[in-house]
Amino acid sequence: MDAIKSTTLSFENATDVYKGKVRDVYFFDEKIAIVASDRISAFDVVLDRAIPYKGQVLNQIAEKFLKLTGDIVPNWLESAPHPNVHIGKKCDAFAVEMVIRGYLAGHAWREYKAGKRILCGVTLPEGLKENDRLPNPIITPTTKAKEGHDEDISREEILSQGIVSEEDYLKLEEYTQALFAKGQEFANERGLILVDTKYEFGKFNNEIYLIDEVHTPDSSRYFYQEGYEERQKNNEPQKQLSKEFVRQWLIENGFQGKDGQKQPFMSEEFVNSVSDRYIELYENITGETFEKASYHHIEEEIFNSIKNELG
Repeated sequence: MDAIKSTTLSFENATDVYKGKVRDVYFFDEKIAIVASDRISAFDVVLDRAIPYKGQVLNQIAEKFLKLTGDIVPNWLESAPHPNVHIGKKCDAFAVEMVIRGYLAGHAWREYKAGKRILCGVTLPEGLKENDRLPNPIITPTTKAKEGHDEDISREEILSQGIVSEEDYLKLEEYTQALFAKGQEFANERGLILVDTKYEFGKFNNEIYLIDEVHTPDSSRYFYQEGYEERQKNNEPQKQLSKEFVRQWLIENGFQGKDGQKQPFMSEEFVNSVSDRYIELYENITGETFEKASYHHIEEEIFNSIKNELG
C-alpha cells in the first residue's frame, strides 16, 4: 500500500461509521475518531486516484492550527494518536460551511468573470481582476450537502430558512473573521498569503466548537507573498499552494464534476506531483520538515491507535 484509499476498521464499541469525501469517521458515544485518508476530491467528486501522504499532511496541519486557534474558539480535537488520526468530541454540525475570502480567486472569480456582482448576498465592486485583494474579507457561506454539490447561500437565506439561529450565526461570523485574521497573520510570517478558506462549526453541550480541519490545502488557498504585486500588475497567474492546480488540470482535461463528464486519467507522474505539492505546502506553512509515515502495516497501526485511546 502506498496510499490510504479507504479504511475498514471494526471496533466493538463503535456506534456508527461515515465515509466522507476524504475522511473516514468512526463514532463512539460522545467521541469520534477521524481517519484522514489520501483520497482527493474536486468539484465535490472523489477522484479515482489517492495521493500519497495527503492525509498525513492535512491531519498534521489541521492539528497545528487547531492548537494555535484554541484561544479564539474551542475546538473538537482532543488527541492525535497517529499521523492520520484525530480523536475528539462528537459535535452536532451546523448545516453550513463558513467560507471567507480575502481575494477574488477560485470559485468567486469564476462567478465574477461570468458577470455576477453579488455573491452569497455580498456585493462585489466593479473593475476587479482575478486574484485582486478585496477591500475587506467577505463571508460567502455554502450549504453542507451530504451528497452532491455544496451550494452558495446568503446570510439572509440561512436565517429565513432557519438553518442556523440568528444568535448562533452572528457568533459563527465573529469566529470566522477572527480565525481568518489569525490564519493570515501566521501565513504572512511564513511569506505566504492566506487567500480564502472555510470553517465548519458544531455544538457540544450547547456550546459552539470549531470542527473538521483548519487552514489546510484542502480547505484553504495560499499565494506566495514574494512577487504577488508584480504578478498582479503584469496580469500573470499567482504562484500558489492549494488544491486549485488540481482543479485547473481537471478543467483543462474537460472535467468539472458535471453530469456526463468522465474523470481524466491521472498518471503516476501527476499523482506524485500532487503529493509533492501537498508536502511543499506543509513545509512552507509550518516551517517544519515533513516526515513521511510508513505505509507498512498502516491500517493496523491506525486501528491500534484508536483502540488504545477509546477502548
